Amino acid sequence: MDRIAEFLAMGGYAAYVWPALGLTAAVMIGLAWQSSHRLRQEERAAAELERSRKAGSQAAGDADGEAEIAA
Repeated sequence: MDRIAEFLAMGGYAAYVWPALGLTAAVMIGLAWQSSHRLRQEERAAAELERSRKAGSQAAGDADGEAEIAA
């Protein structure tokens, strides 16, 4: 049990080590969350662009078809 307490005390530097470790962990978790969130946003935007591109090409195809029939 003394070895655990000695480890947690970090040789007297625990007041510096543990907050630094906690801050690092918080930043890494925040970056992972932000990256995941941004990826989902970008995937939604890409899907929306793809849908609008397909709708635009279908509309252009329909307009060409109508012009050919009318001619």
